[in-house]
Order: sequence, then structure tokens, then C-alpha cells
Amino acid sequence: MIRPVRMLAALSTAAIALASCASADPVETAAASGDIVATTGPATPFASAKVATFEEPWALAFAPGTATLFVTEKSGKLKFIDTATGQEGSVSGVPAVDYGGQGGLGDVAFLPAEKSGPLAGRTIYLSFAEAGEADTRGAAVGMGKLACTSATACSIEGFRVIWRQTPKVTGRGHYSHRLAFSPDGRYLFVASGERQKMQPSQETGNTLGKIVRLNLDGTPAAGNPLAAKGGVNAEIWSWGHRNILGMDWDAQGRLWEVEHGPAGGDELNLVAAGANYGWPVRSNGDHYDGKPIPDHAADDGFAQPTLSWNPVIAPGDMLIYTGAMFPAWKGHALMPGLATEALIDVAITGTTAREAKRYGFEKRLRAIAQGPDGAVWIAEDGKGASLYKLTAR
Repeated sequence: MIRPVRMLAALSTAAIALASCASADPVETAAASGDIVATTGPATPFASAKVATFEEPWALAFAPGTATLFVTEKSGKLKFIDTATGQEGSVSGVPAVDYGGQGGLGDVAFLPAEKSGPLAGRTIYLSFAEAGEADTRGAAVGMGKLACTSATACSIEGFRVIWRQTPKVTGRGHYSHRLAFSPDGRYLFVASGERQKMQPSQETGNTLGKIVRLNLDGTPAAGNPLAAKGGVNAEIWSWGHRNILGMDWDAQGRLWEVEHGPAGGDELNLVAAGANYGWPVRSNGDHYDGKPIPDHAADDGFAQPTLSWNPVIAPGDMLIYTGAMFPAWKGHALMPGLATEALIDVAITGTTAREAKRYGFEKRLRAIAQGPDGAVWIAEDGKGASLYKLTAR
């Protein structure tokens, strides 16, 4: 049964002070406040309905050309729902994950070119936290083929890891591991968080705090800016990142990412090849112990954020809307907020951006996807999390 979702009464985000990345991780605890008040109730441009419930969902992705929505659960389960019928199913053959803190099963993605025919035979990509030696772990990406024996049961055949974060380190935070295929379908971009180690973001020779650009088989793509240095440098597209939790392309074929800052300083960045985004040398926030970090400045030699938030919005994910159902959102970045418990609407004009509105919900929001009809799907964060479908009023 689909039930209407009870939205909050008009809410000032100044009243919210919740964990921004994971409720069990004090390193990501930050206050969320600001001048923009979350719009709720009849003033919203959408009707919201609860469709299903999942345990700690982390990512949503429609198989191209279908109404089937795949959902990763952080503990290591992959599920799907036929959004046309409401029938749910599960996928076996998922890799073992290092579950804990911010780690577990991460993103799910499908080759854009494979958009016709049945689910069986589709190529599927998964990111996940992978255990290493001596209490270390790191993000990894693997691929395989879907095989389905019924409408409610599929498996992944021939799954193999094609990329690993280098090096594996201690701790359970800042994996990032968001996946995005280039608009031409030739390359896989992977967001690789700095694992709360900070300085490696500014160092080459590792893939912490980086965006990497790979061929579809996980090998380094030709023409990457540091390819001449060899080794893992050949994978790197940009660096100086902290914890990227959303990545998508605009209509002009430009890559955008949104990342968590420390105590303040969440950033929306327009990603350029070979650009250094400054972490931890520059941030519009400060360290959690109160030690200041120099703000971004036009003459500091780093790429500047297009938009930053202080206090934070704590984004869980991001998409750039391309559908027809919500014309006012077309070309906008939509970000489900964790601490803010809101859907953040950011208007992008050329290479500039501004926050336009917030739409308040009752829970932390983790993941977002656009349906084939232009509806927007949002998953809450945490245990017993609801999946919502947003449609135009």
C-alpha cells in the first residue's frame, strides 16, 4: 500500500543539530543551520508517497530503459523493486563488504548503453568497502553480469574487482565511492574519499582524496592529467577532495560533485581535469577541534568551490535533474540532506550556482534517483528507512 508521507510544518534548519554523515561517527557531527527555511506541506511542488522500506539504503539506480530501481543496503545486500508493480526482489553474488562506520556496500551503476532488453545479461557495477590486512580497509569497485531466475531473484555472475583505493588505511570513514559514467559512456569516474587522513589529498602517488577516471574495465583512461608519472597517478583526474557523496553531469557534459567539509565548508565543485580543490590546505570550514583552516581565496592557487555552505547541509547524494515532470528543476542539482533532513534544490546557471530552496522531511535523507517518467525517488538514511516517490502536484 502506498501511503502519503506526513511532511514537517515549516521548519527553520537553525533548530537542527545532527550528525552529518553517519550518526555513529562523531567526526562527521556538525550543526546544520542557515537563513533558508525548509518549505513543506502544500507549498511544495510535489506530492510524496512512501513506496517501500529498506535497511540502511546507500544508493539508488534505475537499470537504463526500465522501471526497475536497484537499492544497495550498507550491510551488504542488493535489492530491487519494479516501480511499475511494486514487486520487490533481491540479488545474490554481491561481494563481501567491510561493514562498520561509514563502510559497507556503496554505489550501484549500469552501463548507459545497455538500455534495452531484459535485466538478465546487463553489466552491473558496485562499489564497496573492502577489508585489507592489519585492520585496514579501502573502497573498491567491481563489475559482473546480472542473471535472473525469476521476477524476484537475480544474481551477479563473474563479479570481479576492477579498481581499489590505494593505499588501504585504518579507520572506517570517508570512502566516498560514488560512481558516474561519462556522457559518452566510455569512461567510469570514481569518487575516492581521503579516508579522514587529510594530507594524502594533496599528495600524488595515492588515490585518497581524488576523482579517478577509468576505462570501463577499471584500467586507467588515456589522457589523464598525471599519466606521465605512472603508477596510480595515471588514474587521477582531480585531487584535493575530502568526502564526495554526490557526482553527476550537466547538459553541457560538465561533471559536478558535492562533498562534505569539516565543521562547515560543504562544497559544490565544477570538476576540471588536473584541478586541485584544496583540502586540507583550504576549506571554508574549520577542524572539529576548533582549529581554523584558511578559507578559499581567489589567489591561493586552488580550484574554488562554486558554492559552499557554512553551516553545512550534509549532502547524502546528488543528481542533476533532466526530466520533464518538474520543469522548474530542469538543470538543477537536487541533494538529499542528512543533518538538514531536507531536499536541497540548487540552481545552476553556466558555471555558477545558488541554493534555491529546501524541502523539509522528517528524517535524514541519503540517496536520490530520477525515474524514467521524471519522478524523483528518495531514500531515507538508517534502519527502517522509507523509499519515497515524488511526483508533480
